[in-house]
Amino acid sequence: MGFEGRRKGKFEAAEKFVKRMKKIQEETKAVLEKVQEKMKKYTDRKQGEEEEYKVRDPVVMTWQNS
Repeated sequence: MGFEGRRKGKFEAAEKFVKRMKKIQEETKAVLEKVQEKMKKYTDRKQGEEEEYKVRDPVVMTWQNS
């Protein structure tokens, strides 16, 4: 009768799993930040391209029923 500690093999496997998951999370975060940066650059570039309309310019309007 006595207390038997955790089995070392199972504990080591859990530690490896946690380390692997943290590495995957860090890599994913880095990739998402890079993609976000690219999307922002693209969006910012397109923001300045507005068409200016003057009075009496022909304009086509489309209506969408929601």
